[in-house]
Amino acid sequence: MERSNESPGESLAERPGADRPPTIRGVAERAGVSKSLVSLVLQGSPRVSDARRQAVLAAIDELGYRPNAAARSLVARRTHTVGVLLNDMRNPWFVDVLDGLNSLLHAHGLRMLMADGRLDRRTGQEFARTFQELRVDGLVVVGTLPDTTGLAEVAERLPTVIAGNHEPRLPRADIVANDDERGARLATEHLIGLGHRRIAHLAGQGLVGELRRRGFEAAMRDHGLTAQAQVASGDGTEEGGYRAAVRLLSPARGGRRPTAVFAFNDLSGIGALSAAGELGLDVPADLSLVGYDNTYLSRIRHLWLNSVNNASHEVGRRAARCLLDRMAHPDAPADHQLVTPELEIRGSTAPPREAAAP
Repeated sequence: MERSNESPGESLAERPGADRPPTIRGVAERAGVSKSLVSLVLQGSPRVSDARRQAVLAAIDELGYRPNAAARSLVARRTHTVGVLLNDMRNPWFVDVLDGLNSLLHAHGLRMLMADGRLDRRTGQEFARTFQELRVDGLVVVGTLPDTTGLAEVAERLPTVIAGNHEPRLPRADIVANDDERGARLATEHLIGLGHRRIAHLAGQGLVGELRRRGFEAAMRDHGLTAQAQVASGDGTEEGGYRAAVRLLSPARGGRRPTAVFAFNDLSGIGALSAAGELGLDVPADLSLVGYDNTYLSRIRHLWLNSVNNASHEVGRRAARCLLDRMAHPDAPADHQLVTPELEIRGSTAPPREAAAP
């Protein structure tokens, strides 16, 4: 009869190289304790003696045991995960927001599950409900979504925070956003202060786009320049900015072209930069340009784009703080916070040529 090579108390599942992962039963057998005591050690309970705790930890290390997160979630009724719903992951603005968001969530033992709303035009309904089915502990909606129909229903059942947008206004959903109207005024006032009068705005979409356009138009109106203000619609992408800028700056339009452009964001600003180059216009000698979001793109040396810093990292950090508070106090009134923007001056603006002429 062939003798087994297994050592006493060691099942096939717990041996190195076995197909099945080690179990809590195997850890208990190896440490010579009960399964309930192993559970207490995993929970960090102070009711376990140091000797037994060390025995359990040694068995865990020897067997390579990893606790079953799904099983623990069922017991604790928490998954320690947060759903993050983005408008478009291709936009670098989200990187800084997520960095601020994750830094605080991670410090509180929470992990992020992300979904890109660009993949589904019914984002607000489909992905939000999917996160609910995954039993996440909270939801953060970042940016402007094309459809927020399902968010109201989800926010009634799940702690929810909206970051980087001003809508939808829901009774139990906190909002953390940039003061977009003020930021747009900063950019426009800067261009007016340099002597520009024919200023164009590459507009964006959603309420954020509306607020930035409102700030631009208010600044132009305050200086008596409404008649010289131009607005071209865009979609917040580099390609959209390029096409809108071509329409604004092309000689085929007739009349006098704008001497300065304020773009909805850095992506559309870079599109405008490309359009200016193709049309033989030098930035900033022939055309001044200001973006928005202060992403890493604006800081690339050969672009060196003036941009409104909307404190995206701070928006993310505050959104995480709001979510933690909302999880602790789900019935608290909704909070609406605005983060103050600043204009970062680099190398893409200068006085217009006619203002510099003798």
